[in-house]
Amino acid sequence: MKYMIMMAGSQRDYDMLTGKATDSPAWTPEEIAALHTFMAEWNNELVASGEFVDARGLSAPAHARRVQVRDGVPVVTDGPYPETEEVLAGYTIVECESFDRATEIAARLAKTPHPEHATMTNGWYVDVRPIDEYAPEPEL
Repeated sequence: MKYMIMMAGSQRDYDMLTGKATDSPAWTPEEIAALHTFMAEWNNELVASGEFVDARGLSAPAHARRVQVRDGVPVVTDGPYPETEEVLAGYTIVECESFDRATEIAARLAKTPHPEHATMTNGWYVDVRPIDEYAPEPEL
């Protein structure tokens, strides 16, 4: 079964990672390098175990557009969104034996290095969801 591990982030998080000070100091090059090293090791372990399917990081919310319906009409809002609003920052797809195993893999991300000042507004979390590979194809 395949599972998607979804990582959240805010514009504030992206700003700190790219050297822009917010209400918290920007990450140092050493802190950013530690994060990248950890994520590379995490991905490489999944490749070695045969559980890795795909992974992508997404651009900052400043480059996003949200489409909502208001009074039956689509309304487009350009990012960034409020500092505290978190969006999908990236994902990893794994193929493994169970939901518990996918959760175990995701839980290892709790050890992702980050400076103390970079704690997310709503606390750290990732979502794990099964991928519905057996949904019927839409009719064209």
